[in-house]
Amino acid sequence: MKRTSSVIEYSIIQSVDLKKAIVTVDCGKCKMFKNTIWYKSLLGAEKSCLKENKIKKVHYKFEDDREMVEEYNVDTQVLIRRAWKVKGKLGGDGKWNVEIGDPIPDPTPNIDVADIVESKDQPIVTRRNTRVNLEWRIRNLPYPIETYSISANNEEKSIIVRTTNRKYFKKLDVPELTRLGLDMEQANIQSTHQYNTLIIMYKKPQQLLDMDKEWYEELKQVKPIKDVPSDCKAQ
Repeated sequence: MKRTSSVIEYSIIQSVDLKKAIVTVDCGKCKMFKNTIWYKSLLGAEKSCLKENKIKKVHYKFEDDREMVEEYNVDTQVLIRRAWKVKGKLGGDGKWNVEIGDPIPDPTPNIDVADIVESKDQPIVTRRNTRVNLEWRIRNLPYPIETYSISANNEEKSIIVRTTNRKYFKKLDVPELTRLGLDMEQANIQSTHQYNTLIIMYKKPQQLLDMDKEWYEELKQVKPIKDVPSDCKAQ
């Protein structure tokens, strides 16, 4: 009986040690995003901020002089806009290239009639970000849902959208995964179609979810000063 008891105790100890090892490995994987160039560049960027109503706006200036702006919903803590400053010609003020969110209205729009007619019927892609999904909305696509083929292509680091009638083809970049060095998985893609809009959803992998959560906590250290954005500097 004593020998049997010793064997059981040894098995229990081995089981506990194995569980501890698994937890340690899993925790290590969850924090791998901290070793990426993207996360380190966010930490090293000069940051200023402004809070307007329920929106927290954060301006980043990176070491290579690139500029980025993010907007967060304070209630949900979800990123609703990310835009990059594009340098203008001859050193003038450039425009903002929107990565996530609705396009920023151009203060000096081109009133060319041909441009207006063309944009009215052409498919338009916009990006959305939710707590659990990355989303793309492609407007002006009247075809039924069964017409679309949507596939993950890791070689091209993109989601490929094509129609069986060969009337539409589009490559959708997924910079969030590229920056973390993560492959895309076909099983994470879902889609729906309504009101002439194709909606594509990609379920966020755990590493991206963990980074979203941790980065918002990090941004809490950048204290917003209302109406004085130039003096709102990261400490």
